[in-house]
Amino acid sequence: MKFLFFFLLSGLLGAFPAAAQDWPRQKPIHIVVGFAPGATTDIVARLVQPKLQELLGQSVVVENKPGAGGNVATQQVKRATPDGYTLLVTSVAYAVNPTLYPNAGYDPFTDFIPVILGPSTPNIITVNPAAPAKNLQELLELARKERLSYASSGIGTTTHLSMERLKMAAKVDITHVPYQPAQAVGAAVAGHTQISSTSMPPAVAHVKGGRVRAIAVTSAQRSPALPEVPTLNELGFSGFDDLTWIGFFAPAGMPQDLVNRLNSEINRALSAPDVRERLGLLGLEWRSNTSGEFAAFLRDEVQKWAKAVKDSGAKAD
Repeated sequence: MKFLFFFLLSGLLGAFPAAAQDWPRQKPIHIVVGFAPGATTDIVARLVQPKLQELLGQSVVVENKPGAGGNVATQQVKRATPDGYTLLVTSVAYAVNPTLYPNAGYDPFTDFIPVILGPSTPNIITVNPAAPAKNLQELLELARKERLSYASSGIGTTTHLSMERLKMAAKVDITHVPYQPAQAVGAAVAGHTQISSTSMPPAVAHVKGGRVRAIAVTSAQRSPALPEVPTLNELGFSGFDDLTWIGFFAPAGMPQDLVNRLNSEINRALSAPDVRERLGLLGLEWRSNTSGEFAAFLRDEVQKWAKAVKDSGAKAD
């Protein structure tokens, strides 16, 4: 009986490495994206998809599952088998939502394995060219005299929370108007709001085309995509390093050798020269990282955004 027990136990323990060695020959890989087509998260997933498919010799399918700020996709992937055939690609919302939503439906530390941190982008504050404010100081002075509004990519996004942090630091009141991520910068372009706070990808072309005026970025350093735009830190508001980042996650329980393989292959996909060039044009920045490095970064991000949500009083619809 003892021999039979140890024989069965060793078979079970050996099953995971065997499955990992066989991956990805069994079936297509599904990348579940937590946001709609055209969002920054979707753009990154679709840049990685053909490269990953080529590297692995297996079909890779991108599925968009928008809803509840990314929670619909997150909850779906949480229930998936941790065999490497279902991955979650989501944004910094992953770190925000457990505080923002009373029923987010997942624990960011125990329900998933952080596979790799993808590209990130500063948030950028822009204004309609007709607005008299040419810089941040003039914009804040205008806000103290007139009722202004700003568009963000939605309640609880970092574009919303960054602007709320700035409002609290500057002691100004500017009305928040939430939009869909791809539409927020268009609100300032059209003059529906005087200001927009968005991630870089939807804004860069509008800034370069003169359709909106860039005021500041929320990162610690200036963005290479728009190096002439100052940071909030430079403009006297210290402590800002607010990024919209994209992350690749796997359901908890995936064998470590499979996590390492996925990390390595996605690193290779993102390192491809044409992918790097496309990311740079969109204002997205990326550097190679390990699963462990992403996990450490994630711990800090969850803590930071939990405080931002509580301080701002942001509540999900």
